[in-house]
Amino acid sequence: MSNILDGINSPVDIKKLNFDELKILSAEIRAFLLEKVSVTGGHLASNLGVVELTLAIHRVFSTPNDKIVWDVGHQTYVHKILTGRKSQFDCLRKFGGVSGFPKTSESCHDFFNTGHSSTSISAALGLARARDIKGEKYSVISVIGDGALTGGMSFEALNDAGRAMTDLIVILNDNQMSISRNVGGLSRHLGKIRTAPSYFEAKKKLNRILLRIPVIGRSLFRSLEKLKRIIKYSLSPGIIFEELGFKYLGLVDGHNQAALEDVLRQAKRAHGPVLVHVHTLKGKGYSFAEKNPAAFHGITPFELKTGETTDKHASAFSRVFGEEMVRLAEEDSRIIAVTAAMPQGTGLGEFSAEFPNRFFDVGIAEQHAVTFAAGLARNGMKPVVAIYSSFLQRAYDQILHDVAIQNLHVVFAIDRAGVVGEDGETHQGMYDISYLRHMPNITLMSPANSAELKKMIRFSVEQINGPAAVRYSKGKVVKQSYISGEIAFGKGECLKIGKDVTIAAVGDMVGNALKIAEILEKSGLSAEVINARFIKPLDAKLILDSVNKTGLIVTIEDNSVRGGFGSAVLEMLSENNLICRSLILGFPDEPIPQGTRGEIFSKYGMNPIALADKIKRFINSINNTKLK
Repeated sequence: MSNILDGINSPVDIKKLNFDELKILSAEIRAFLLEKVSVTGGHLASNLGVVELTLAIHRVFSTPNDKIVWDVGHQTYVHKILTGRKSQFDCLRKFGGVSGFPKTSESCHDFFNTGHSSTSISAALGLARARDIKGEKYSVISVIGDGALTGGMSFEALNDAGRAMTDLIVILNDNQMSISRNVGGLSRHLGKIRTAPSYFEAKKKLNRILLRIPVIGRSLFRSLEKLKRIIKYSLSPGIIFEELGFKYLGLVDGHNQAALEDVLRQAKRAHGPVLVHVHTLKGKGYSFAEKNPAAFHGITPFELKTGETTDKHASAFSRVFGEEMVRLAEEDSRIIAVTAAMPQGTGLGEFSAEFPNRFFDVGIAEQHAVTFAAGLARNGMKPVVAIYSSFLQRAYDQILHDVAIQNLHVVFAIDRAGVVGEDGETHQGMYDISYLRHMPNITLMSPANSAELKKMIRFSVEQINGPAAVRYSKGKVVKQSYISGEIAFGKGECLKIGKDVTIAAVGDMVGNALKIAEILEKSGLSAEVINARFIKPLDAKLILDSVNKTGLIVTIEDNSVRGGFGSAVLEMLSENNLICRSLILGFPDEPIPQGTRGEIFSKYGMNPIALADKIKRFINSINNTKLK
């Protein structure tokens, strides 16, 4: 029996198929996704849900002439399969392999890079207006999920797009999910549309009745128009979008190929902004993903027959954080947990079950999450905001303006700091030290192990009065060869005495620093190792005393070297008029690609052996200079 998917190498190939063949192709694509993602890991449930929708988009529109902007972009696996990249799926999200997100450098069919949510309508509107200015003719399509629509930037873009007559198509993929189940008023409104088909029947009947009424006189005409508007407000499911200036088309079954293509052709013929409302099932075609789409949103390798993950490593830092949050909440009724659509990913699943009245998932709305927490803090609560590093940067102004300047006691639990890995450039968490360190009143810490994470979260909640941030990695919890002491404000700890060079490190890099010291010892070099713990404020006395003894300072961090921990140490040395030779080790000023943490550390020479070699060359260059 022939496999239809084998013959699909470009979007042109699917335009030749009939609906029966498309149904077979949809099943083959789902089987292909399951086979590949079960081995590589990746975003599964969202892609299983958009198979028919992606086929419809590519049959009605013609990329790369027509431009598609995929919001977030984690749902583009089917798009990549159809645009000539299915042979690369064995290397999906691997170092040097095909990206799990749109990548303009990868294909002409990927017209805009995305990785964070709620950006597609703004980008698509920019593309459309540039097209109009240049006098060109093609369609611009934004594909956005209902979860991403909870982000405020989406509404800013809808508001702007609706006030002009720019031709723009927004496809709202409504699957009731972001990563976890959606929350909020918009979600409830969309739910009413999904569950009340009577809306559409009533609207059709109203239009038929009004068309039969003869217009006699201007006053009667105005009265009928007023009546029509009143009834429209009562019956129209897409009134929120129509009032913003969009023509609303929907609700459409996102797994009905013929209906999808019909509504997309209507949208293509329309003038001005159009919103097409599509309802899909996240995880469709795989029972485990249908029942638990949150677990299969971003999944590690798993067993196809059972749906069980094959990743059996130790607990991640996020789980340790979640467990400590439950203990703290049991002791203090003022502790509140806030997250932005990631209760499970941040480790707050148990907290949300144990303390539902003190847990707030605000949706994909990081800016709102931070200022909401500021309000909680201002009124006597102790909010802990748990957000991934790369997503927290979306709330920079709120952290500065609403929390730091007011010196409010909001604790930021910054998950996925440093190298994140397979999700690539848009998700790497190596900028948080740089964008937080310069804010007034903030305390910034990074634990070297799970024991320190627990202590730092507790210390932040109980001992600090202003804003505090604790950054920790996606890495697995490993046992350290030392026992962490108690946390004291602004104090680091010396883990190893040495005389030739001072190595000051933070977070994950502390374990590496100890390994580096062992390697250097074999070369006859004695390194003093400092676990800084606090990035702001630094333990100036500890570092100064060590540098005065060794004369050399090396800093190691899993952050960009621009404005990071190393920069903070150099500033402190300068403030204390201490001149010494220094070496800052971290990640360079460039986008960091996808790959496992080990592969990324190796690529940039950030593993212990490579770092030890850099430090030896640094010391030898100084010694050679002295000899001259």
